Amino acid sequence: MTLLQVFLLFVAGFLSGVVNAIAGGGTFLTFGAMTLGGLPPIVANATSSIIQFPGYITSTLAYAKEIRADRKNAIVLGIISAIGGLAGALLLLSLSNPAFRAMVPWLLIAATAIFAAGPLLKPKARSDEHRIGPLGVASQLATSVYGGFFGAGMGIMMLAVLGLATGGGYHRLNALKNFISIVIAAIAIVVFAAGGVVSWLHAAIMVPGAALGGYMGVWAARRVPQAVIRAVVVAVGLLLAAYYFFTG
Repeated sequence: MTLLQVFLLFVAGFLSGVVNAIAGGGTFLTFGAMTLGGLPPIVANATSSIIQFPGYITSTLAYAKEIRADRKNAIVLGIISAIGGLAGALLLLSLSNPAFRAMVPWLLIAATAIFAAGPLLKPKARSDEHRIGPLGVASQLATSVYGGFFGAGMGIMMLAVLGLATGGGYHRLNALKNFISIVIAAIAIVVFAAGGVVSWLHAAIMVPGAALGGYMGVWAARRVPQAVIRAVVVAVGLLLAAYYFFTG
């Protein structure tokens, strides 16, 4: 790996941290940078889970008060998500790189569409809280399977699912989403590491960049309109999807 490649990977990690702090969607950048650099798509997808993991932890710590207040739902959703995340990660490992690569453009289009529709999917703030029901269990299970398999767009999807299934204010839902993301990512990382599909070198290069980008993203969030960042991420997602369609 050349110094230029190391630099570009670090920058991709940094930008993913910035984008996640402002609007989400950093996985598009890390996954794209690694696959365009020649890494097999399954390895790039698995390694992206590790790169995003520190940001999930810091976001969850920021919502520690909300999670403690809603710990019963957090535990139930965590168990459901662990099962779904495990199933999704194992499903990914069952595929060959060519088979997964054929799915990538469709996954990117779906994730880009979910991300673009994010403002419309955000739940309306409500002061009441509801316990999760059968619809919530089924919806979150499906979302966590997707998250363990291919994480791009997972956060927006979970906010929509949790809002429809359990209700409550935005910050309560965002706190649950961040906690669940840790569970899904942790399960996936263990499975991917055991399956030998993680590039620890790429992770070591990109994780510091993502951490720094997450810190700087807070500064940028106060100055850069989210609509601008969202448009950039959507464009990246569509360009990557087009690339995989025409080179597959």
